Amino acid sequence: MRQVAFHGLRWLLRGVAALLGAVALYLALAWVLGGVPVNEGGASGPLTAYIRSNGVHTDLVLPVRSGEHDWRALLDPQHAARPDSLAEWIAFGWGDKGFYLETPTWAELKASTAVKAAFGLSGSAMHITWMRTPVEGPLCRRFTLGPEAMALLVAYVRSGFVTGADGRPMRIANAHYESTDVFYEGTGRYNLFGTCNSWTNRGLKACGARACLWTPFQGPLMELYGPER
Repeated sequence: MRQVAFHGLRWLLRGVAALLGAVALYLALAWVLGGVPVNEGGASGPLTAYIRSNGVHTDLVLPVRSGEHDWRALLDPQHAARPDSLAEWIAFGWGDKGFYLETPTWAELKASTAVKAAFGLSGSAMHITWMRTPVEGPLCRRFTLGPEAMALLVAYVRSGFVTGADGRPMRIANAHYESTDVFYEGTGRYNLFGTCNSWTNRGLKACGARACLWTPFQGPLMELYGPER
């Protein structure tokens, strides 16, 4: 009996060691690849955009109207619980649908939600927030783009929405964090290697803006656009 218990304990310890090793490898990859910049020259130009963070998750913040593109042709401001007629910017975030809808605060995080998100077991959602002028600071960084680069970033963001038969994004009813935000069905699946911050990073890559080789975290992105840059 003791021998069976010993073997069971040994396999348990091996399992814990393997798990810790996998976590360490993941963090090491994130640290190394997050420190490798791409598009170092950037894609600067006359058009302004922002990247903002809540300390964990990043959004791309784009003007409601830039050049010939107007987001109001695709997204109805009336979908917000309390539409803001003075909003001139929209913050776009992509992420795991279950995590978004079931975890409005960290205190409400469930282990089952986290596991499903980590392993791509649920769908995704696009979260948008209608905004007035963004305020630059440690959690909101400004960058500039040329018209072609902005068009590429707009196209990338648009690709994150699932659209219905009418060609418009499919709103998730009665889902809000605040009065000016809206959730829509998203494309793709969130997982450990394709996080909300990875989505932001891919968008920056797609338009030729400064980005990381890969990062699942917000830190490297915000450092990349720090004030010293």
